[in-house]
Amino acid sequence: MMHTLLPLFLMMVLMIVMLTIWANKLKIAYPILLVLAGLGVSFIPGLPVVSIDPDLIFFIFLPPLLFEASWTISFKEMKKWWRIIGSFAFLVVFFTAFLVAIVANKYIPGFSIALGFVLGGIVSPPDAVSTGAITKFVKIPKTTSAILEGESLLNDASSLIILRFALVAVGSGQIIWQEAAVDFLWMLFGGVGIGLVIAFIFMRIHKKWSTDAASDTALTLIAPYFMYWLAEQVHCSGVLAVVSGGLLMSWRRLDFLSSSSRINGYSVWQSFVFILNGIVFLLIGLELPEIVSGIRANGIPLSTAIGYGVLVTAVLIGARIISSYIALLSTIIFRRNIARGMKLSRRSWLSPLILGWTGMRGVVSLAAALSIPLTLNGAPYPHRNLILFITFVAILLTLVIQGLTLPYIINKFQPFRSMHVAEEKQAETRLQIKKGLKQHVYNHIKNKYENDEKWIGHVGMEKVLKHWENQANTQDIRWIDENIKAVLLEMFELQRQYLSELNKDPEIDEDLIRSQIYQIDL
Repeated sequence: MMHTLLPLFLMMVLMIVMLTIWANKLKIAYPILLVLAGLGVSFIPGLPVVSIDPDLIFFIFLPPLLFEASWTISFKEMKKWWRIIGSFAFLVVFFTAFLVAIVANKYIPGFSIALGFVLGGIVSPPDAVSTGAITKFVKIPKTTSAILEGESLLNDASSLIILRFALVAVGSGQIIWQEAAVDFLWMLFGGVGIGLVIAFIFMRIHKKWSTDAASDTALTLIAPYFMYWLAEQVHCSGVLAVVSGGLLMSWRRLDFLSSSSRINGYSVWQSFVFILNGIVFLLIGLELPEIVSGIRANGIPLSTAIGYGVLVTAVLIGARIISSYIALLSTIIFRRNIARGMKLSRRSWLSPLILGWTGMRGVVSLAAALSIPLTLNGAPYPHRNLILFITFVAILLTLVIQGLTLPYIINKFQPFRSMHVAEEKQAETRLQIKKGLKQHVYNHIKNKYENDEKWIGHVGMEKVLKHWENQANTQDIRWIDENIKAVLLEMFELQRQYLSELNKDPEIDEDLIRSQIYQIDL
């Protein structure tokens, strides 16, 4: 078995790399080609059917994907836009899952409301990776990207909570609402608490043990699995545990990770998550023939199943666009600083359409669908193959239709034409940060060392002072001895502390701060 599967997985990784290279040349998002490749793989005869234990799907794929997302997002931006992020991550997900459940119950024979919520919980969360890969080819405001990133981090948790309760309802035939409410609160607060505790323990391990860059990276790789596993053992939300723990460790990364650990970890995690995303898309392709056979065995023509997928996709797109316009109207009604009778421009009304059109589905929905149990009370799980097929159709259509048209819509209607003002302000802020950073370092060195007898007449120190005073870079490194190395390391740490304090200003873009810190790390 291993001799058959190992070459297959190696070929899958090679295919993922080649597809990504091709996508970059075509200037389209690589998840679009991956989902099409997954469809293409299903037509290749003779490939082995890869079956993964549904109980292991979440544990293998979800913890690292969520952990990496929590490290890349700006926690400061999440706090700034928490109202709209919370509404999209929870209210819109519940609204979407509810609509999918109602439509599935009405139009798909044999679908109960509970089974409809299983499908709704799977397909309701938009995918962060897909959206990010697509929007990198067009310019969107920082506000919009922050909302999309924050939403994508939390909507996975809310949708998977819906899925968990729906699976229970399908299995037992009922939900006792008092017990469900207690279970929900325990999942919510218990998951967050466990994630924070495990994150704190791992941060102490990083600080107390004599770790190097390789060890630190290894610890960050196993941390999300510990968070998820422990939370699930006590019936909490493993997703919330990983998200909360990841956010805490991301926020405190400068306290327990060295510069080399941060650089090394960034490279390793990028490659790891990239491969995981690609493998999930190709795995569904390997299972598609068996899924289609199961649908036909249940007496459902393939054309009918495709129609169900198109119907559910239309519900997903419509629900998100409706929710975006409801959010805009709510903002107009409740924001105090909007004058009465103020008319919004045409572009203002286009912005919710863009936000609604960014709801591409992706890897989390695939993993959730694959995690459905194979059997229920000894019998095949009802409509499992159909749910998997509808999920794949929804991902395929949203990625291809929305993913390919989103850049065209933004370039055609230019809803963010005024964005150049924000870009100019960001460029000005970047220059101010650099100028303030240099002045801060120069003042510190001058005040601490200029009158110290130890350094008077020291060639290296004179060049350090001159470098920061003139903002020039010298290529002559002969003057750097061990004492000057210590001074340079102190300067780097001083810069990090300065940037960390500067990052507390809510008006400064955290991406600018992280970019400067990354340069210092290098």
